Amino acid sequence: MPGVPPARYAYLGPEGTFAEAAVRTIPAASRGDLQPHTSVTTALEAVRRGEADHALVPIENSVEGSVSATLDELAVGDPLMVTREVLLPVSFALMVRPGTGLHAVRRVATHPHAAAQCRRWLATVLPDAVVVPSLSTAAAAAGLADGSAGHDAAIAAPIAAEHYRLEVLARDVEDNPDAVTRFVLVSRPGEPPLPTGHDKTSFVAFISDDHPGALLEVLTELAVRGVNLTRIESRPTGQQLGRYCFSIDCEGHVDDARVGEALSGLRRVCPDVRFLGSYPRADLGEAAEVSARDAAAKDAIYRDAAAWLGRIRNGKV
Repeated sequence: MPGVPPARYAYLGPEGTFAEAAVRTIPAASRGDLQPHTSVTTALEAVRRGEADHALVPIENSVEGSVSATLDELAVGDPLMVTREVLLPVSFALMVRPGTGLHAVRRVATHPHAAAQCRRWLATVLPDAVVVPSLSTAAAAAGLADGSAGHDAAIAAPIAAEHYRLEVLARDVEDNPDAVTRFVLVSRPGEPPLPTGHDKTSFVAFISDDHPGALLEVLTELAVRGVNLTRIESRPTGQQLGRYCFSIDCEGHVDDARVGEALSGLRRVCPDVRFLGSYPRADLGEAAEVSARDAAAKDAIYRDAAAWLGRIRNGKV
């Protein structure tokens, strides 16, 4: 619309990272103001301070596991809400300055996580090359481009080669071709997106102390209502030893009867529950479709049981 400034999207930078590639898959972001940040913390704080409308940050990787910085930042501070998730296949490329051949590569810079995911390829194709750690894959590409870092090649996301005008010598150099990183789009709190029938809900459940059955109490509130978990992580609160919270993703939407009741039940057994959002699932494959149909059937059964109890209480049975 004329006169309406573009939405501002903070993301984990610098330019040329997988986070930038992920944010560019969001249609509205292609018309937005993209703001790279040096850390997950600064990207999320930009939203909290009103300097950005959204932030896209990584939350888990199929090879390296969860991103603890994101889990911890969402659990504390001013509340934020997840409104979308993005699944990005992880594909690395070996890039060099134009005119450099594979035979001339002696030092390869990349982030240690990327090096771990390309270990076998490097051992096979560049067995004599020294791997130099970098703060990020994009920083490795940037240092290669300006010649300041002293390495001959970089392993980074293909988008980095476009940003820094580098030549790609090899693509798909990762050892696991099925690796995927999951990102979440975070905004200030508001009404969740409407249910789609293919949704996830994220929240953090805090326990009062470390006692026998603490996790069971949390899981029971979900299990008895047929709510399926897709991820659960135990994270220290940082207050003292033995104080933990559980970061959880489950199938369904807060507007679903079962999910809403489960959250209410958790609030009764936990001193605090932080709702992080309900949003459409990004994995709409066959397994997700079957899972969504099962969840809808369970929700119908749950609503029927609640209606039956209501009739009893009203003396209509």
